[in-house]
Amino acid sequence: MSAVNPIVTFVMCLVWFATATLLLDPVFQAAVIVLVAGFLLVTRRIRPVVLAAISVPLVLFGLGFVVTHMLFRADGGVVATSSAAVFDSGTVGAAVTLGLRAVACGMISVFFAFTSDAGGFVRALVARARLPQSVGYALFAALQTVPALAVEAQQQRMSRAMRRGRPLTRIPRPAETVALVVPLLAFAIRRASRTALAMEARGFTAAGHRTMLNVPGFGRADAVFAVLAFGLLGLLIARPLPPVVF
Repeated sequence: MSAVNPIVTFVMCLVWFATATLLLDPVFQAAVIVLVAGFLLVTRRIRPVVLAAISVPLVLFGLGFVVTHMLFRADGGVVATSSAAVFDSGTVGAAVTLGLRAVACGMISVFFAFTSDAGGFVRALVARARLPQSVGYALFAALQTVPALAVEAQQQRMSRAMRRGRPLTRIPRPAETVALVVPLLAFAIRRASRTALAMEARGFTAAGHRTMLNVPGFGRADAVFAVLAFGLLGLLIARPLPPVVF
């Protein structure tokens, strides 16, 4: 995947995302989840524990769709008042389909995040998609600020633990989280001010063409990936669709 242009990967993910959104087929949604999870586990060497942790919010989001649809029927938004109405076969099938669709769309986003270089994607957008260079530089600054913010938060927690003579916990307590808000906000403001000065020093307020290094190009790998993505999508769509009752 390193040889594939991030723009091509992004476009293919959008196509799969749109198909998963429009196609009410639980088997298709489940197939997308299994394919993406298997690809990440085999080719990207992601640990199953890490992938499971990433999938937790997606599963919770999908369960929200399931519970909402089972309790509030689509026909007029009537609240189900009996167990027979809640667990009606058509209602359960539609609810499961909606839940799987939410998880499938989330897994497609996870696929793009783990298979595409963020910096290369921004450079490709600036060079190929006419993204304003000032916006691209701001995105690069944000990519560097997020890990720096995590390091700053860890340092703040360590200093507080040392002052109080307590061991550092793995997960911050609610009171500790509230106490970190102001220092981290001040750190983010300082970083934003430095970024603004750096952009002004580099002349991002002036018009003109700028050269860029390490811009991802287009090649044979992009065509192969696009053909495989479209072909696999066509095979999944070609299946007969089961009826889904809403």
